Amino acid sequence: MTSQRTLHRLFTLHSWAGIVTGLLMFIVCFSGAVVVFKNEIDLWANPSLAQLPRSEKPASLDAVLAQLQTRYPGATVETIALPDAVNPNYFAFVRERGAPANTRTKVALRSDTGAVVGPVDSQLGQYLRMLHVFLFFGPRWIVGFLGVAMLVLIATGIVIHRKILAELFTQRWGRSFRVVMSDLHKSAGIWGLGFHILIAATGAWMGLAPLFEQGFKYVTTTSTEAAAPKPARKAEGSEPAPMQSLDAMYATAQQAVPGLEAHYVSLRRWGTRTAEAGFTGNLQGHLASTARVDILAATGVPKKVHDPRTAGFWSLVNGLMEPLHFGDFGGLALKWLYFFLGMTPAFLSISGTLIWLDARRQRRREADAAQPAAEGVTAAG
Repeated sequence: MTSQRTLHRLFTLHSWAGIVTGLLMFIVCFSGAVVVFKNEIDLWANPSLAQLPRSEKPASLDAVLAQLQTRYPGATVETIALPDAVNPNYFAFVRERGAPANTRTKVALRSDTGAVVGPVDSQLGQYLRMLHVFLFFGPRWIVGFLGVAMLVLIATGIVIHRKILAELFTQRWGRSFRVVMSDLHKSAGIWGLGFHILIAATGAWMGLAPLFEQGFKYVTTTSTEAAAPKPARKAEGSEPAPMQSLDAMYATAQQAVPGLEAHYVSLRRWGTRTAEAGFTGNLQGHLASTARVDILAATGVPKKVHDPRTAGFWSLVNGLMEPLHFGDFGGLALKWLYFFLGMTPAFLSISGTLIWLDARRQRRREADAAQPAAEGVTAAG
């Protein structure tokens, strides 16, 4: 049985972990609950795109690329996003000539003909995702550490509030503000416990796994390997070459990874001998979302194939993290469930802060009330 001293320490850890991370936790949890509707928000923010027809047989990737090159001559097409169950259109990210390397234009194209509609007016959904994943400008490991903090809050909360079943249905509305908020805080945390563990664990994994992977590679790389001079590379784009068909390369990618449903096609060094086309997406009938095939665009030969089903246990786990975290695998009903359950951690961060502030204010009142009494005893002595 946990001692009172241990419970007090855990309560202190729970309180301060919540206070220190409260604001960031609220921002990340609130934006995460909303961002499950990222594609729907982007369509809502661009009503003209939502009115475009959905084609049962979308235009070919080659036709889309040709339309982009005609509309934006000299520009670099970096990524093409394919239509999906929510979004009826093609999208492309284009970096125009003379633009800074980090400045790209998001362009919409009709799915039936591949014709360019024009630049997208609003990217509200993408901004919300950037806020949730990177806090706009921060590295992703910051959000990963917030996932760890959330797991600490969950673990300490479970130990502190041992009467979980009783507190599921405890709500004393007629009591003080702190008691009402405390009951709401505990019941919301308990009812959403399984979901909160899932979100915290997957968020921590996606934020911190790349950091640990890079650290492991750094530690295991020998000094000889690190000091070995890299072979000189010719300037990119100095050797023009004809490109293979994007549609033919997509077919090759699907042969390399059976069931691949590409969401994005990334083009690198397009038009040169070292050009590559990367096809990234889900697997038909499988939850993993990290399948990828990189193909040499000049020859049409696969360069790198990543199938999470055959790449080992940890690769499969990594491929499951994003679908489980964002709930984008079960249709609109699951998104609404993720939205409502995702709002509870945001509420917990607010309610926990209010409870802590109210308790602090109450202790201050008690101290102020005790001071005159203590002075009176001293004077009487």
